[in-house]
Amino acid sequence: MLPSAKKVHALLQQHDGQATIVNDHIALRTVNLPGLNVASLAQHFTALGYVQSGEYDFASKKLDAWHYQHPDLTLPKVFISELRVNELSSAAQTIIQKMIAQMLPDAVQADDFLYSGTHWQVSSQDYQTLLQESEYAAWLSVWGLRANHFTVFVNHLKKYSELSKVVSLLQRHGYVLNVAGGVVKGSKDQLLRQSSTMADQIMVNFSDAGEQKVSTCYYEFAQRYMNKDGVLYQGFVPESADKIFESTNSGASHD
Repeated sequence: MLPSAKKVHALLQQHDGQATIVNDHIALRTVNLPGLNVASLAQHFTALGYVQSGEYDFASKKLDAWHYQHPDLTLPKVFISELRVNELSSAAQTIIQKMIAQMLPDAVQADDFLYSGTHWQVSSQDYQTLLQESEYAAWLSVWGLRANHFTVFVNHLKKYSELSKVVSLLQRHGYVLNVAGGVVKGSKDQLLRQSSTMADQIMVNFSDAGEQKVSTCYYEFAQRYMNKDGVLYQGFVPESADKIFESTNSGASHD
C-alpha cells in the first residue's frame, strides 16, 4: 500500500543517527452511513481508552472529522473523517449504497475491522464516476478500511527535529511532496506545521477494464509547538488538514 514507507524510514534513520521514528497520528476514511460511520470505527479505539478530543468541518470536500487521543500521549492520535454521502449526486450515492450493501452485517464487530480493506466489489466505471465527483469517495471505493497515512512526529527526531529540514531531505532524494497550500502547511502560531508526500501509485486490476493506476497511501510529517501555557498542542488545523487530504489526488503530478 505504501511502497516508499521503508525507504523513507531508512532515509530518516540514515541521516538522523538511527533515530526512533515516533508516529504522531494515523488517519482513516469512511462514510456517514450506518455500520460504517465514524462511530462504528471509533468504538474500536474508545474500547482501548481513546477519547474524542476534536471536531472538524471540511465543507468544500463534504467531510466531517473527529480526532481521538489516549490519556497516554505517547500513543498515536487517531483522525477519522467521514464523507457526507447525502450531499453527493444520486449516481454517486447509489454506487456507495451498493458498496455498503455488500458488507456482512457483523463486519464492524470484527477485531480486524479497522484494517480489513474492502468489503465490496467496485467496477472501474463506478470508480471513475466517483472520481469525477469526490476523490475521497473514489479512494475509499478501492481501498476501503485501512489507514491512509501514518505521520512521523518530527519533534522526536534528533538532527531533523525541524520540519523544514525533513522537507529539504525528502526533496533532495526525489520525493514528490504535496504542494496544495504550500509544501509546509500551518505555522508556529497555529501550533502545528505539516507536510506530506504524494501518495504512491500502483496498478489495480478492475474486472471490467483491466489494470489502472490509482493512488494508494502517503506519509505525513508533523511538528507540534507548545501553547502559551507550555502544553504541547495535540489538535489539528482544519485549513492545513483540508490540503493534506489532497495527498491522494490521482490528478496531481507525481513526476
